[in-house]
Amino acid sequence: MQNETRPEAGHSHVFLGADHERSERRTWWVIWLCGAMMVTEIVGGWLFGSIALVADGLHMSTHAGAMLLAALAYRYARQHAKDPRFSFGTGKLGDLAGFTSAIILAMIALLIGFEAVSRLLSPVPIHFAEAIPIACLGLVVNIVSALLLSGGHDHGHSHGHGHHHGHHDHDDERIIETDSGEIRLEVFEDRVPPRFRLRAASGLGLPADAAMIETLRPGGTRQSFGFVACDGYLESTDEIPEPHEFTASVKLFGQTYDVAFEEHEHASGAAGRDNNMRAAVVHVAADAAVSVLVIVGLLLARAFGWLWMDPLVGIVGAAVIASWAVGLIRDTGGILLDMTPDRGMEQKLRDAIERDGDELTDLHLWRLGPGHLGAILSITTHHARTASYYRECLARFKSLSHLTIEVQEMP
Repeated sequence: MQNETRPEAGHSHVFLGADHERSERRTWWVIWLCGAMMVTEIVGGWLFGSIALVADGLHMSTHAGAMLLAALAYRYARQHAKDPRFSFGTGKLGDLAGFTSAIILAMIALLIGFEAVSRLLSPVPIHFAEAIPIACLGLVVNIVSALLLSGGHDHGHSHGHGHHHGHHDHDDERIIETDSGEIRLEVFEDRVPPRFRLRAASGLGLPADAAMIETLRPGGTRQSFGFVACDGYLESTDEIPEPHEFTASVKLFGQTYDVAFEEHEHASGAAGRDNNMRAAVVHVAADAAVSVLVIVGLLLARAFGWLWMDPLVGIVGAAVIASWAVGLIRDTGGILLDMTPDRGMEQKLRDAIERDGDELTDLHLWRLGPGHLGAILSITTHHARTASYYRECLARFKSLSHLTIEVQEMP
């Protein structure tokens, strides 16, 4: 007998990154900055007869174009996030934009390399008085752009998850039935370091000396936590170290209650990256790296007469940009082709299903958007278990935003 469950009616297919709108705004700021600098350089070069200034302005236009591609991808993905024509949402649009940007970067690297080799073989006069200030100005613009793109990552706190806790996660709350009434125990980590909190369901305060917790981790490590009284609840004096996977022995009014906590599994590495923003940052970083190399090359060429130094640093810059472009093409291409984005999570999913003797006969895991994964599982079992049972087993994998389970019961 085969039993397949699909997402319930009304299931959301919005698989955008947590900072999607904020990233979109930052990208538009960089576009306006690059656009203003582009116009200033082209107009200034035309008025003052500087072809170098005009050339740098045209170069800045390619920079602005790359940012525009990223911004339009953010906007389109946001505006069409609930469009039913997209079976798995628009979360991959950023990866498509990142892939396109990587191709453009690779082409720029080839052009820089070709021009540098040409100048190495046939040196041309260098106008140091114009070239050095322009390179410095380009570096300043790139630094400001990088600050704008990287700003606003407010995670509240950082304790190893790499995700934002903008709200309280009630999956970290446990209810303890005591002789004195219901007590709620939670791991509280909303914009603060994680600590235990105890509060009575009745709303009455608890004395600080009435509670103590000792945690036992899978490796055998024990840790004790005392409490202080706060406004209507008790809070542990010490922070809870990662991971949050342990059994907590809660001593309340002379009685001991054992409560289990499991660590939530989140997408990591390639599965959680915003490749659209990554591509924008790589464009800025590549431009900044080339600006630094150009400044160094020009200064050495002017000081020692080494005219070959300028094209040499151009070749080095082209190699660096090409390396970054290849890495971006590899990562975004893998996502567009639905490669498994997190092999560690794949193994953890298998372990979670097969730990009680069931067999995971088929598993497909792919990325739907930054921090969002889709999965299809086919399970063979000798027990009378439904798909809902396995959903509970996988509840701790918070990045599984779209889950389909097929169960085949064997006699």
